Amino acid sequence: MRLEPTPELEAFRRKVRAFVAEHAPGVKTHSGVRAPEPALMPAIREWTAKLYEAGFLGIDWPVEYGGRPDAHPLEPFVVAEEIARARTWPPVGAASLASGALLDFGTDAQRARFLPRIRACEDVWCQLFSEPEAGSDLASLRTRARREGGADDDVFVVDGQKVWTTNGQHADMGYLLARTDDAAPRHRGITAFALDMRSPGVDIRPLREITGTTDFNEVFLDGARIPAANVIGRVNDGWRVAMSSLGRERSGVAARGAELFAVLDDLLRLAEETPVGGRPAVEDSATRQAIGELAARVQVNAAMISLAQSRMLHGTEGVGDALLGKIFFSELNHDLAEFGLRLQGTDGLLAEGDAEVVAGGWWQDAHLYSRAYTIAGGANEVLRTQFAERGLGLPR
Repeated sequence: MRLEPTPELEAFRRKVRAFVAEHAPGVKTHSGVRAPEPALMPAIREWTAKLYEAGFLGIDWPVEYGGRPDAHPLEPFVVAEEIARARTWPPVGAASLASGALLDFGTDAQRARFLPRIRACEDVWCQLFSEPEAGSDLASLRTRARREGGADDDVFVVDGQKVWTTNGQHADMGYLLARTDDAAPRHRGITAFALDMRSPGVDIRPLREITGTTDFNEVFLDGARIPAANVIGRVNDGWRVAMSSLGRERSGVAARGAELFAVLDDLLRLAEETPVGGRPAVEDSATRQAIGELAARVQVNAAMISLAQSRMLHGTEGVGDALLGKIFFSELNHDLAEFGLRLQGTDGLLAEGDAEVVAGGWWQDAHLYSRAYTIAGGANEVLRTQFAERGLGLPR
């Protein structure tokens, strides 16, 4: 398998890098998938619309909706990497997930209505999948949608609760999963919907996290009415819709490699500037050994991403590619942040806003947030079990 980029792909990378340098809406000051302050949202909407207009987002969409089907399949990965390398804001929300569902399962009317608004970033989407009792085990979700009305007022009335909804406070639309048939097996009887987040009966409550920020939200649905025309795919076939759209969204994995190289650079700089025993920490043998080990793991993470991309191109993807990649990245990301905090000694107890804190408190925030990556997209413990059963064929 070939892992090195083609000259055409490198030329595309230079084009994207120049575009990001010219148009990006400033540096993203916190690590991870974070919700911006409300005042920054107009600039992020404008930035996102420019990325679509330039052909850097929605690359794999059909040409009638603005895509470039002749583009190299790895171009979306390059765009994600360059945005991460510049440490600027990626498009916020779940528009890529929702657009995948609409492209594969939506009606012509739904595509005509929603896709142009996604491209113009007139609609920010959020993902309404997880629930308090249905996170890693999503099929156990309890939010219910019952059908009411007739031909002139055909609607689904939804009751339930969603949680860990990133950017819910900024969202115009929600990509919702709800149970529509209690008698069906767990993975059936679920339907996918496009929900207007401004609908009566939708209550969004931001969650204050250990970082002090509010990136996630609870969303309470109390008699929220969704037109039957907003069902994505067929009624009771939402599990297939959701799994297909999740499989489509891969480019974010590429950003993880660029992210970790940037953090490693920061760690080296921190070791050069932090004294240990009267000398820079980088001159300490134990510190060099630890950074060397972390650097090796960052390189392995990049190789795993490249190998997964190569397999994708050749149609030879394995069940473990996504599972192991997510586990490896999330635990390495935590270990980098933890070591950066340890290097600071007692100064590691400072936090954002303290006058003497290193790097504005970036390391403290990154360390606190890093646990979210080990849970989001499936807790690592659950993913290890899935790989053991599906990838290695071990007994349940």
